[in-house]
Amino acid sequence: MAAQTQGGVLAPPPGRPPGAVPGRGPGGGPGRSFGSLSGSLSGSLARLRLAARTPPGRLRTAGAVLVALALLFGVTAAWQSADRAAAARQLASRSEPLSQDAAELYRSLADADATAAAGFLMAAAEPPEVRKRYQDDLATASRLIPQAAARSGTSSDAQRRLAELGQQLPRYAGLVETARAINREGLPLGGAYLRYASDYLQKTVLPNAQQLADTEAAALDGDYDAAAAVPWAALVLGVLLLGALGRYQVVLFRRTNRVFNPGLLAASAAVLVALVWTVGGTAAAGSGLHEARTQGIDPLRRLNQVRVVALQAHTAENLNLVSRGATEAYNDRWEELTRTLAGPADSAGSAVGLLVAPPDRARRQLTDAQHRFDEWQQRHAAAAELDAGGDYEGTLRTTLAPGRDDTAEAAFNATEQQWEQAGRAEQAAFDSAAGGVDGGLAVQAVAAALLAALAAGGTVRGIGRRLAEYR
Repeated sequence: MAAQTQGGVLAPPPGRPPGAVPGRGPGGGPGRSFGSLSGSLSGSLARLRLAARTPPGRLRTAGAVLVALALLFGVTAAWQSADRAAAARQLASRSEPLSQDAAELYRSLADADATAAAGFLMAAAEPPEVRKRYQDDLATASRLIPQAAARSGTSSDAQRRLAELGQQLPRYAGLVETARAINREGLPLGGAYLRYASDYLQKTVLPNAQQLADTEAAALDGDYDAAAAVPWAALVLGVLLLGALGRYQVVLFRRTNRVFNPGLLAASAAVLVALVWTVGGTAAAGSGLHEARTQGIDPLRRLNQVRVVALQAHTAENLNLVSRGATEAYNDRWEELTRTLAGPADSAGSAVGLLVAPPDRARRQLTDAQHRFDEWQQRHAAAAELDAGGDYEGTLRTTLAPGRDDTAEAAFNATEQQWEQAGRAEQAAFDSAAGGVDGGLAVQAVAAALLAALAAGGTVRGIGRRLAEYR
């Protein structure tokens, strides 16, 4: 068709907009349709698929998969080991000491209650050491409250309970001092004030302290479980990687008749060492943590419970004398608590209660404490017989008397000393067992990462040597 002119200017062919040039877009730039782009992409993918079917392509694909699996194994193993190391460090340096602080806070408050009642009974004859023991208990509680608050971090529940204890402790101390002042004047109202102070401690302060101890015990259990967890993901990935490396070396052997590929062989050795290290480190950490629990955490918890129940029984024993027979509540409380400690007799005739403890590093101290506990029960029973006969002064002298070591008070103190020594032995056992676990796991994390990197590097080198043969 001949081109037409419009005003002497060559007109564009029909169907082409004015100003359009063949092979050029509307804006004057290169024009390419969506269909041509799609076709180019399909062509590139086809070429990639074709290249992947060639021996060099298969080598590159296998190498990429093996390197990715090696890196994934290294990252997973290092992350799980580092996470367990952090939990073990938290267990040894924060959660276990904080749990013990909470238990010690409870014991200090319970002991202050029992000692206040003993001092009240002695009145003007109260020895300085009894008064000092009461003041030391309050000082210990006052010290542990801010110390536990600093260690508890962002735990809102623990911080709230510690704040409440900080407000409740001065109120209890004020009630005790009021009772002591009234008692020095010879007024019977002092006994009522002391019983009210003890009731406030038993029903308000100590439950708050117990809930704090339960919160910290739960945190301790959480850290222990995290530290003792088995790194299953890392172990599964390591086994898969080792199997894949072995399988591919067999494939290369069949294709090339070369027995060894140094790079892949080094990668396999690195993965095997990493797996053995992970399994061995996990077993060693688990053994240390198991010993820390069986020789430290569990015996300490049981011992703390025993000491608290014994202190509550001792308080009831003294307050029963303060009440002078006005109520049987304290005597009933004593019977209930001592049954909890000694327990009922089993079919063999042996007592089964809180005092029954498994063999551990504090066996000697606990055995001695059992004998002292039996003496305490016997002396209390002798005092109860005098009280039933109306001999209040004789009962008081048999229960507690300054400077004498044949009283129920002296037997209780001897029992408490043995329990305290047992607690120190069990704490030392925990420190010894849990102290180095975090360090071993931290080294394991670094080793896993380095060995996985060596495995990836060996894989690249081994595949690279085979690819060089096709150039």
